[in-house]
Amino acid sequence: MGCSIRLCFVAIALGFVLTINGEPSFGTSPEMANPPQTPIGADSPAEPPSGDIEIDVCSLTMEGGDIGDDPPPPPPFVPEFPVYIFYLGERKQDDPKLVTQSHLEILKSVLGSEEAANKSMIYSYHHGFSGFAAKLTPADAKKLKNHPEVIILIENRKLVMQTTRTWDYLGLFSTPASSKGLLNETNMGSGAIIGVIDSGIWSESSVYNDNGYEPIPKQWKGQCVSADQFTPSDCNKKLIGAKYYMYGLNADLKTSINSSVEHLSPRDHNGHGTQVSSTVAGSLVSNVTFPGLPSGSTMRGGAPKARIAMYKACWDVEGGLCSVADVWKAFDEAIHDGVDVLSVSIGGAVNIKSLDVEIDIAIPALHAVNRGIPVVSPAGNGGPRSSSVINVSPWILTVAATTLDRSFPTLVTLENNKTLRGESMYTGPEIGFTEVMYSKDHVNITIAKGKIAMYFEVQGKVPMPDVVKENGAIGVIYVRHMNDLLDCPLNFPCIYMDYETASELYSYMETTTSTPKIKISPNKMVIGEVVASRVGVTSARGPSSISPAILKPDIAAPGVTLLTPRVPTDEDTREFAYAGTSMATPVVAGIVALLKIKHPTWSPAAIKSALATTATKTDPHGEILTAGGSTRKLATAFDYGGGLVNMEKATNPGLVYDMDINDYVLYLCSEALYTDKRVSALTGNVIKKCPSSSSSILDLNVPSITIPNLKGKNVTVTRTVTNVGNVDSVYKAVVVAPLGFNVKVSPEKLVFNNGTNKAEFTVSVSSGTHRVNTDFFFGSLTWSDGVHYVPIPIAVRTRFIDNFFL
Repeated sequence: MGCSIRLCFVAIALGFVLTINGEPSFGTSPEMANPPQTPIGADSPAEPPSGDIEIDVCSLTMEGGDIGDDPPPPPPFVPEFPVYIFYLGERKQDDPKLVTQSHLEILKSVLGSEEAANKSMIYSYHHGFSGFAAKLTPADAKKLKNHPEVIILIENRKLVMQTTRTWDYLGLFSTPASSKGLLNETNMGSGAIIGVIDSGIWSESSVYNDNGYEPIPKQWKGQCVSADQFTPSDCNKKLIGAKYYMYGLNADLKTSINSSVEHLSPRDHNGHGTQVSSTVAGSLVSNVTFPGLPSGSTMRGGAPKARIAMYKACWDVEGGLCSVADVWKAFDEAIHDGVDVLSVSIGGAVNIKSLDVEIDIAIPALHAVNRGIPVVSPAGNGGPRSSSVINVSPWILTVAATTLDRSFPTLVTLENNKTLRGESMYTGPEIGFTEVMYSKDHVNITIAKGKIAMYFEVQGKVPMPDVVKENGAIGVIYVRHMNDLLDCPLNFPCIYMDYETASELYSYMETTTSTPKIKISPNKMVIGEVVASRVGVTSARGPSSISPAILKPDIAAPGVTLLTPRVPTDEDTREFAYAGTSMATPVVAGIVALLKIKHPTWSPAAIKSALATTATKTDPHGEILTAGGSTRKLATAFDYGGGLVNMEKATNPGLVYDMDINDYVLYLCSEALYTDKRVSALTGNVIKKCPSSSSSILDLNVPSITIPNLKGKNVTVTRTVTNVGNVDSVYKAVVVAPLGFNVKVSPEKLVFNNGTNKAEFTVSVSSGTHRVNTDFFFGSLTWSDGVHYVPIPIAVRTRFIDNFFL
């Protein structure tokens, strides 16, 4: 069964246990003997034992993707020796070997011998931070939790990957001759090294050509490993690093990943990593041929001359999975290798507030950011539900996805010559007049054999296109609220219609005196201002359920139906295809790389601020952005953060809201209940205590103000801005208060000169006319010197009665 749609990776995370101060919830018996031998895995692993995967790759589904009522799933596989991750904080030694030896000593204290410790440990994290992953019995893990050097213990869990016209749409240019602005000033990103943690790379694609590239930067310490169908010769001056990590995931699978279903190497199998890496830094490819594209089209990534380093930590099993242990090792080595930016399109599910605040990637990401490496990650695919945003830690640049000014109208012609419009990615031959049938039966698909089937999603989950095709249908029409388009089998028409249009088709089917038939034409792509841009339906929304006082997402970028290279198969040899979603993260990561070259002294927080405060609330044609869903609405800061990314303006923002480790410690102590001991270990004793109890999370220096629990009295928050524009300048405040609230800024004028490049101000908010619990209302504060306009969103919600949300 084809699974192209189910590989649109939805934000589903599978069973995890977070252990900090409480007791771990373990699923194995404590009477186990010593765990099986596994190499320490200081670098990329060797090939694991072979075996057949027994798990259906299509078992993960998304809404609208099942067929009727499925039988109950089998109980989850519980490994004999689960993998546990022990986080120890900052390294205490510079020599990685000494760090690893200290990890073995900790294991030895419980397991009794160095031999047992070596057998147990699967990874030593010894470059970017200190920690290790080991296969242990629950009883031994519980003992190690109490070791004085262990700061955090978690049980390994599974994560998922979150998944041409783009740069023209953003006002950039696709050819060297016409490039200007930031792209030209940075020589298209030459000199930057972008690390990608994902599912690998298909190095043969033309987007990785290194024509005209200078030698690999001398500071680069990474390598291209040799493994299954991949050798160092697959790398070049474009792709300069390629490693892979699988011990953590393998330990939690019933049967180890093997070469019959995956490439046991950095080579990509499912295509997500190839899509992401090409979007962030694909080389210029001229004269791209693809149905619907104008002749002579050029494809490129955001930083087309930047170098790519691929860290494969995600695997094509169960719909596409990664494990925390493997992802942490990828972070660890990427920090060591010398990447400048990390693009990490990975995340778990939205959880209730946990003591360690999205521990999956937040901790290694903090160590990367603390070393000046921006980490860019997706808001997730949980939209349009409120509070579905993931990757919410303030040091992560969290990206929402928008559509382009492009649509794919597809004509459906009735036998009475009336023409209706749907949307599809279908570019195959015209389907002549064929019987069309409406079906409520979502189980017996064979009744559609030789026909075009029509299903209303409102009536429940509908069969996926690959299932419909395999049962002999000629095509399928899905009736639903207009959503982001999904992949369909090659040359199989999947048409999406809204209810109004479909009602006309249904009326025709009910009233015609003969067998109803329709004709389907291939889509005709439409580009330009007649097509409205919107936040994608599946793009996750704020506010953060973990820390609602921190506005997330931070920024939005095109990420829906982008043309990217694909992994060819025997059945489908096309080099390019449209990626469904999840490509907004690498779009922003490519821009971040360019900004880092332009402003090498800017911190990751300064870069994030520059992007957020220069973003637009409209698309490039001036239309106000909307947010997709069952009912389309005007987009708010919870949909797109600061707005749609505007790369050129971000080069000169005027003011930035900067942050450093002190700000992040405030966040951890306020939201994650960090203790002084944890803070000291995390920072390597640079900071030894949490801020005083009077410090408020509302004062975190993010480029936004979010007050989720205003109780009527004034709440005052503090921010500090740094002048990165003209030395002598005066900025004045312009406030648009959220409806019904009172907002006062003090001072109302900020003066900068040679001796002053930072200024602090306060913002006081009161409930104004509101007397009951409200939802969030939105406003803004803009600082302007007449040249620069530096807006930040204000989001306020009253809570006169605690824990009462009706």
